[in-house]
Amino acid sequence: MPGENRRFGALDREIFALALPTFATLVTEPLLLIADSAFIGHLGTDQLAGLGIAANLIGIVVGLCIFLAYGTTSTVARRLGAGDRRAALSGGIDGLVLAVLIGVGLVVVLQLLLPTIVGAYGPSAPVREAALAYLRVAVCGLPSVLVLLAGTGVLRGLQDTTTPLKVAVATNLANIALNATLVYGVGLGIRGSAIGTLIAQTGAAAVIAVIVIRGARRSDVPLGFHPRGVLAAARTGVWLIARTATLQAAITLTTVVAAAGGTVVLAAHQVVNSIWVLLAFALDAIAIAGQAIIGRLLGAGDVALGRAMTTRMIGWGVVCGVGFGLVVAIGGQFVAAVFTPDPEVQRLVGRVLVAVAVLTPISGIVYVLDGVLIGAGDGRYLALAGLLSLLAYIPLALTVRWLDAGLVWLWVAYGGFMLARMLTLVLRARSDAWIRTGADLT
Repeated sequence: MPGENRRFGALDREIFALALPTFATLVTEPLLLIADSAFIGHLGTDQLAGLGIAANLIGIVVGLCIFLAYGTTSTVARRLGAGDRRAALSGGIDGLVLAVLIGVGLVVVLQLLLPTIVGAYGPSAPVREAALAYLRVAVCGLPSVLVLLAGTGVLRGLQDTTTPLKVAVATNLANIALNATLVYGVGLGIRGSAIGTLIAQTGAAAVIAVIVIRGARRSDVPLGFHPRGVLAAARTGVWLIARTATLQAAITLTTVVAAAGGTVVLAAHQVVNSIWVLLAFALDAIAIAGQAIIGRLLGAGDVALGRAMTTRMIGWGVVCGVGFGLVVAIGGQFVAAVFTPDPEVQRLVGRVLVAVAVLTPISGIVYVLDGVLIGAGDGRYLALAGLLSLLAYIPLALTVRWLDAGLVWLWVAYGGFMLARMLTLVLRARSDAWIRTGADLT
């Protein structure tokens, strides 16, 4: 028994050495959205609803590009585990280049299509105007956001989660100060919030990129455009893009159904979704640690320790899920006033958060296993599992819309989506099909 306790203690120390700084980093990231929601919510309910549409669209785009962080983390970690730090950093540089190329392309395309995309949500004219005002500025920050994703992925793959924490905290503090100044001090309204976030994100991306490039130079990694490496990074991300597309489709469907309920429902959904994103990022801390740890261990060929780490991380995912759920159930009833003075929106938010609290233990398992399988390079299965979960969720969400059951039942239906994800991931983790060793996946 003492020997087993020491073994569990050693596992926990390795997990939390990465997870705790990651937790702090991830929690600060959605605080950018929460700060935006709090500042904009006090401009009016139409502006808050407009931010709901804008946040969903930005979330889709960034979510589809999350492979730049996840794929880079697992690639760098595998090569590091195999003892080739130079190759690890070379893969990281390829990820940064790919991020810039994708980001610039997205800015051009989205600026042309924004009116059509926002109109597809079916908002009222004031809500549409607010969403477009925010998005015209916000999409210009996509190259910086994607560079930040890729650079953070490199550092996590190198088992460094402290540097991203420092950058994230500085970014969030700058964002809050800029929002307060530009929204109210200068009087730019919702557009000022987007400008503040753009400036903060661009500064953070520059800092992370410089850190990665300096590390590459110290290891004599050639800088510049390497088409073969960039294409390899893109291929690695294809299945992760497909997996993320299913998740974003579920989130978008939820937002569209909420939008059909009117401005109050959409505004309440934006508040709840801001809190949900914060919870998701908090729960994702162990998952991010899992990506780095599992990638490194499978790169080194240590399957037994990889399985032991997986089991331990699942346990901690459940514990964190229960803990966060209790916090939301107890404290969530008092936070709505931070976002909006509208009493109708506040009451609806309080009711929906009870359903959200029930979802968090399930989500704890989902996020951990998602991270483990991403670290293992099991993107194809994750895409399939996401598709099956989405197919299970679509009829639930449409039933809520058809019955006009309201926002509470919509989030209960979303719980069905999370449950489906949990079942598919648990089944995979119990098998050996996801375990592949070596520096690179072929």
